[in-house]
Amino acid sequence: MISKNKVKYVRSLEMKKFRKADAVFVAEGYKLVGDLLDVFECVYLVATAEWISTYDVWVRKLKNRGIEVDEVTEDELKRVSFQETPQQVLAVFKQPVYEVDVNVVAKKELCLMLDDVQNPGNLGTIVRLADWFGIEHIFCSKGCADIYNPKTVQATMGGLARVQVHYVDLVEMLRGLETGIPVYGTFLDGENMYQKKLGNKGLIVMGNEGKGVSKDVEAFVSERLYIPNYPEGHETSESLNVAIATAIVCAEFRRR
Repeated sequence: MISKNKVKYVRSLEMKKFRKADAVFVAEGYKLVGDLLDVFECVYLVATAEWISTYDVWVRKLKNRGIEVDEVTEDELKRVSFQETPQQVLAVFKQPVYEVDVNVVAKKELCLMLDDVQNPGNLGTIVRLADWFGIEHIFCSKGCADIYNPKTVQATMGGLARVQVHYVDLVEMLRGLETGIPVYGTFLDGENMYQKKLGNKGLIVMGNEGKGVSKDVEAFVSERLYIPNYPEGHETSESLNVAIATAIVCAEFRRR
């Protein structure tokens, strides 16, 4: 049974201001919640009897820590869920607090930098891609979609458990970047990505869905890349979806 107040509270977390006020986010589904329970602090969980029976060890752990766990029917879960077809469980987690120095991580590994990627689904998919390609840090401009939007969280498919997302002033961060750290970006006038030497460290910048990389950020890009179409030069759509472009770029970096 879930109270009306709990339903109201969870539903309110669809809005960023309420998520920010309590520094929490919502995740749904047995796989996603299962991935996140190992990483983030759960503050509330609501699930069907079937899920509770299957994950009784986790339920006992939560209850021993004083975390409220409500058992509900499928119909009751629909009242609180953000999904058309809820998958047995919904959990509220604390938003993590990360501390990272871009100069430390970018000198030894590849990181992504997102310049005003505004679609929640695109952002979530990019986190999922980063997880697949072993990229542990994504630096987002403050104009990017909120990683803790329920749609974004779902789109990460659990990648949020292994990829740290940081919101920063990109220009300020780039100004403080140490010499020798490459900054890659994709542009129509860049060099063919498949013919250019690529490294295994630095920052890969992906731009806004409609405007691409902003001029202020572009000024710091040291390696301009181009994703050629096939056959090269034939008339086609103006640009790739940013998540698809990210997948192509990351795959080529890792292939090398």
